[in-house]
Amino acid sequence: MLQLISLLMENKPGALMRVTGLLSARGYNIESLTVARTLDPGLSRMSIVVDVEPNQCMQVIKQMNKLVNVLQASDLTEGAAVRRELVLLRVRSQMQNRTAILKEAEIFGARAVDSSVEGFALEATGDPEKLDEFIEVMRSYGEIEVTRSGLVAVSLENKKLKLAPPVHKDSEVESSSPAA
Repeated sequence: MLQLISLLMENKPGALMRVTGLLSARGYNIESLTVARTLDPGLSRMSIVVDVEPNQCMQVIKQMNKLVNVLQASDLTEGAAVRRELVLLRVRSQMQNRTAILKEAEIFGARAVDSSVEGFALEATGDPEKLDEFIEVMRSYGEIEVTRSGLVAVSLENKKLKLAPPVHKDSEVESSSPAA
């Protein structure tokens, strides 16, 4: 069963490899993975959709929380969270279908980000099921090419991670040396 796991981690080399290594070593398939810096350039937020049984998910999260560079791992599968995915879709179609394509795109909240005589490049965000429907509708208009971002999520729960400010070795040296 697909589970959505969110991780807050240090933005360090090897951090992604440790997380994916933990999953692959246990035989779990990663369906999607997105990672990017947060407002703090030293931290990254990772969203992973992984095929793991719900009763094993908590064990996987406990193991992730023990990894170097992982500050917090949590299960967002069932909890209160906003979940979104991005789809970039290129549709090649005949000229007489262009108005219909734009109307369908508008219904799904998509927008044209590029246009040519061959067709459109469209951008849509939403939950994966809605995007699956959008892709199927666009397929009926001609040849399509699809790129998906993978699921990203943010928890709506009130719990907040409390992190101590990082200690810089330079400032320790300066504060311990006598003032001039």
